[in-house]
Amino acid sequence: MLWRNRNFTRLWAGQAVSIIGDFVFDTTLTLWIGVVLLHGRTFAPAAVSGLLIVVAVVTMVVAPIAGVFVDRWDRRRTMLATDLIRVVLVGGLTVVAFLPAGMLSNLALVVLAYAVVACSTAAGQFFNPARFAMIGAVVSEGPDRSRAGGIGQATNSIAAIVGPPLAAPLLFAVGVRWSLLLNAASFLFSFLAVRSVRVEPVPEPPGAGPRSFRAEFLAGIRYVATNRVLRTVLIAVCVVTVGTGALNALNVFFVTDNLHAAAHWYGTIGMAEGLGSVVGALVAAAIAARLGNARVFAVGLVVVGLGTMVYARMPVLLAALVVVSVLAIPLGAINAVLSPIVLDATPARLLGRVISVLTPVQQVASLAGVAVAGWLASTVLLGFHVDVAGVHLGRLDTILLASGVLVLIGGLYAVVALRGADRAAAADAPTPAEPISNPTR
Repeated sequence: MLWRNRNFTRLWAGQAVSIIGDFVFDTTLTLWIGVVLLHGRTFAPAAVSGLLIVVAVVTMVVAPIAGVFVDRWDRRRTMLATDLIRVVLVGGLTVVAFLPAGMLSNLALVVLAYAVVACSTAAGQFFNPARFAMIGAVVSEGPDRSRAGGIGQATNSIAAIVGPPLAAPLLFAVGVRWSLLLNAASFLFSFLAVRSVRVEPVPEPPGAGPRSFRAEFLAGIRYVATNRVLRTVLIAVCVVTVGTGALNALNVFFVTDNLHAAAHWYGTIGMAEGLGSVVGALVAAAIAARLGNARVFAVGLVVVGLGTMVYARMPVLLAALVVVSVLAIPLGAINAVLSPIVLDATPARLLGRVISVLTPVQQVASLAGVAVAGWLASTVLLGFHVDVAGVHLGRLDTILLASGVLVLIGGLYAVVALRGADRAAAADAPTPAEPISNPTR
């Protein structure tokens, strides 16, 4: 049973606490900068948006580089080092927050917060692929990997529901310093959890010797490009992410303009999505045991694409919440099976580089979706209205319909390209005489 795997439960515990701390930290910084430090400043919205830009740029620049070193270094030590670095970074910002008011200007505090976010994000690009590879090392191929993916996705969804609502009361009731201290403590907890994990290091392949950074970097790109499963996942995820990026960018305006709800109800969309994602993540392993991970991924994308098109036609908030909560179930299942798909398709020695190829490419696709959607809604389709076969279309629902079509196209492509992938994965699975690791060591 997966929960008897002490290495996995320790990694999961560290992940759970750390992710909740991250959500509290992200929401706290947004409120602190936008509402407290830059209160009344006309450029406050731009400063808050800048945090997202910093995260995206650092991810795209650092992730490909980090992947090479994660594959060179011991994964457990990499996780420990990056957790300590983030303890120091956030702890340092916490110390500054405890300084008497006026010692640093508000603009200086904003710049310092930006620097901490940039450095912490860079450290995360080493931690995340190392953790992903550690999960692959402590959880053997088969149903347990699907269960581990489901548990991880459910944990992320629950943290997304619990974390942000905690941030505002903490900030305004006890101050930003305690919110920051909570995040620093979460990284320390993660460090202690990872420190208790015992796993065998990944052996070097026969004949492997020193290689240049360029050769190792290109080896990761080449492997993704030539592996049918990974190539399909990358293309499908990019197409889908362009669509979901547009949805994320315009959803707040869709709630107010098309669903005719007040802006403060916007958060209920995220809550409905989070609840549905938890359900989807928890049932993913059972469904994947019958259908296979690749089929759940591909068919799930098709369902999400169709569901997004239905969501675009919703007239009121209540109906939209029902659609979102149902739509999030296959979305949670997709995210849950994605990890075992990548783990099963990638040799352990290449996991860092593969993740560091997938992550920044997806980030670029997301930014493209956000940028194109914002541009269309603000210029080309501004004031757009048309009736087609008795159905009225405006600018926002038209863009969301197009987003759903993109997700549907990505899903149909995955259905065709991943045909037979589950049978191939089962044939390549190790026999009991050839274990991947000793999970309980």
